[in-house]
Amino acid sequence: MGGNTLTLIGVAAAIIFILLIIRIYNSLIAKKNQVKNAWAQIEVQLKRRYDLIPNLMETVKGYMEHERATLEAVVKARQIAMSSQGDAKSQANAENILTGTLKSLFAVAENYPDLKANQNFLALQEELATTENKISFARQFYNDCVMNYNTEKEIFPNNVIVEVFRFENFTMFEITDNEERQAPKVQF
Repeated sequence: MGGNTLTLIGVAAAIIFILLIIRIYNSLIAKKNQVKNAWAQIEVQLKRRYDLIPNLMETVKGYMEHERATLEAVVKARQIAMSSQGDAKSQANAENILTGTLKSLFAVAENYPDLKANQNFLALQEELATTENKISFARQFYNDCVMNYNTEKEIFPNNVIVEVFRFENFTMFEITDNEERQAPKVQF
C-alpha cells in the first residue's frame, strides 16, 4: 500500500505542478496581449493625429507665407513619426519631436489674428487638442499594461517560466526630452 500511496502523491504533485505552469503561462500571455492591445490603441490615436495635420497645414499655409521653416518642420516631423517603426522608445522620440513642432506652429499662429479667428483653424486646433489628450491617456494605459506585464514576469516562479518560454520584453513609452519633463513656466 505504501508504494501506491507514494505513486498517487507523485502523480498529484506532477499534475499540480503542470497546472501551475499552465496558469502562469496563460497569465503571462494575457498580459502580453494586453500590452499589444494598448500599443495598438496608441497607434490608432497617432494615426488620427497624422491625418489631422495635413488639414491643419492647408488651413495655416495661406496665412503664414513667411513661416515656411515652421511649416516644413511640422511636415518633416510628421513624416518621421509616421515612418518610425520600432520600440516604444524610438516611437516616443519621434512623437516628442512632432509635438514640439506642433507647439511651435501654434506659437507662431498667435502672431496672425485672422488665422486665430478662422473657424476651420479653431476646429482643427480643438480636434488636435482632443486627440493629444486621447494619446496621453492611451500612453498611460500602455505604460500601466507594460508595468503589470513586467511585474508579472519578474515574480518567482514566473521568472523561471519566462526564461523557459522566452517571453518578449516591452519598454515604457517615456518622455526622453528634458525640456518636455520640465514644468511650464508661467509669467504674468
